[in-house]
Amino acid sequence: MPSGVIGHPITYLHNGKQYLAIYYGVGGWPGVGLVFDLKDPTAGLGAVGAFKELAHYTQMGGGVMVFSL
Repeated sequence: MPSGVIGHPITYLHNGKQYLAIYYGVGGWPGVGLVFDLKDPTAGLGAVGAFKELAHYTQMGGGVMVFSL
């Protein structure tokens, strides 16, 4: 996944084939600094300082990945 999982996975059947879909992106307190481009390490109740390296390991934005089983 390009980023962390932030949604519940679902499965569904289409034309006799099963699929698994998962929503990903940066969310919650870890995403506060990235989403709002905050620089103060105490911003977001300290989340900015605690997760300052997150941008090096994940992508901004989000999406849905679907896998066939």
